[in-house]
Amino acid sequence: MALPENQNGTPEPAAAAEVDGWPEAANPAAFYGLAGEFVESVLPHTEADAVALVTQFLAGFGSMAGPALYKVTDGARHHLNIFLVLVGETSKARKGTSWGQTIRALRLVDPDWARDRVQSGLSSGEGLAYAVRDPVERDFPVKEKGKLTGASQSVVVDKGVEDKRLLVYEPEFVSVLKTIERERNTLSALMRQAFDSGELRTLTKNSPVQATGAHISIVGHITRDELRRTLNASEAANGFGNRFDWFAVRRSKLLPEGGDLRDSDFNSLVTKVRRALDFARRGGEMRFDATARDVWCNIYSDLSRERTGLMGAILARAEAQVTRLSTIYAALDCSREIRTEHLEAALALWQYSEASAKWIFGDAIGDLDADTILSALRSQPNGLTRTEISNVFGRNLSQQRIERALAVLLSAKRAGFNPEKTLGRPTERWRAIKSE
Repeated sequence: MALPENQNGTPEPAAAAEVDGWPEAANPAAFYGLAGEFVESVLPHTEADAVALVTQFLAGFGSMAGPALYKVTDGARHHLNIFLVLVGETSKARKGTSWGQTIRALRLVDPDWARDRVQSGLSSGEGLAYAVRDPVERDFPVKEKGKLTGASQSVVVDKGVEDKRLLVYEPEFVSVLKTIERERNTLSALMRQAFDSGELRTLTKNSPVQATGAHISIVGHITRDELRRTLNASEAANGFGNRFDWFAVRRSKLLPEGGDLRDSDFNSLVTKVRRALDFARRGGEMRFDATARDVWCNIYSDLSRERTGLMGAILARAEAQVTRLSTIYAALDCSREIRTEHLEAALALWQYSEASAKWIFGDAIGDLDADTILSALRSQPNGLTRTEISNVFGRNLSQQRIERALAVLLSAKRAGFNPEKTLGRPTERWRAIKSE
C-alpha cells in the first residue's frame, strides 16, 4: 500500500526536521492488507503517526481474535496477542490520538470486546491474573439436621472470567515500569507468563489466583526519557523488555481544523475485519507456504544474531515477534498459510521496531554505573585511571561497584585497559572501544 499524502494539513515542523538517530520511514510493506486499508482511511484525517495506527490496529485485531489460531516456532505456540509500546514526546507525538482513532474503528467491529475486554490500570501481577481468572470452587462440609455427615460438597465461590481475551491499554506506561521496580511485585513475572503461554498463577498465601488459556495483549505509551530512566538492566535482561515491540512515533502533520472522518467511512473495512475474525476464531495451526518458508530460512540467522548492550537484550526475541506479526497479517487475509507478503509485512514492521530501539536505547549498556563510566571514557581519548574513574562519581561510588561496572564494560567489549608503569604500584588506564 502506498500511504496517502497528507491531506488538509501541513507537515509538522518538528517532524520534518532531522532528529538525531530517528528511524527512517517504515517500509510500505508494513501497511499491507486490511491493516494498511485502515491506515489509508484514517491518516488523512489525523495528526497521528502511521506506524502508531497500524501497530495498534494489529494489536487490537489480535486481541479480538482470541487464542484459537496459532503458529508453532521452535516448539512454542505463538498466538495473535502482541505487546507493544509507542515511544514519543508527550502530547506532541499524538500517541493518544492514534489510540482514539484505532479503538473507534475496532469498537464498530466488536463493541462487546471494546467495552468489556479493553482495560487499564496494571498495578500488580495479582490484578492482571484476576482480570482473566478461572472459576474458583471450594469444598464445604455437608450437614443434615444441623449435624456434619462427613461428606463434602463443591461450591463455585467465584465464577471467574469466561472471556479470556484482554487488551491492556496503558497511556502512562511509565507507571507500569515504576510498579515493576517495587520489591516483591509480581507484575513483571506475570506479564512474561502472559506473553509466553497464557497460564498465569500467583502464589499469594491468602488469595492465590490462577488463569488458564488467557489471551493478553498490551499497548503502552511512553516518552523516550521516561523509558530510558525507568527500564532497568535487570528487566531488560530477564526477558521483560524483549517481549515488547518498541516503536518510535511522532506527529505526522498539522491539522488546524481537524479531520472529517465518520463512522460510516469504516463500513467496508468493518465488514472485512469481521470476516477475518470469524476465520481466526475457527482456530487451528498456521504454517508457512513453500515460498515464505524459504524466506524465513534465509532471514532466520539474521533475526537470531546476538547483539550487545541494552538494545541487544531488547531485541533478543526477534523470531517470536516476527512470527506473531506475520500470523496476524495472514489472519487478516483469512489465509491458513503465511505467505511471502505476510512475512514481508511483519519484517518491515520489525525492522522499524529495530531502528526505533536504536534511537531509543542507542548503545547503552543498561547499567547506570557502566554507562556513566563509558560516557566519561568517550570524552577522554587518553583514557582514565581507576582513580580518575572514581573521581567521575565524586569518590562516592564504592570500589566494588566500580569493579563490577568495569567488568560489565569489559564483557560487553565497550572498554578495555592497558597496564601502566608508575613510580609506585602499577595502574590501569581504561579506554572506550569504538562500536562497530
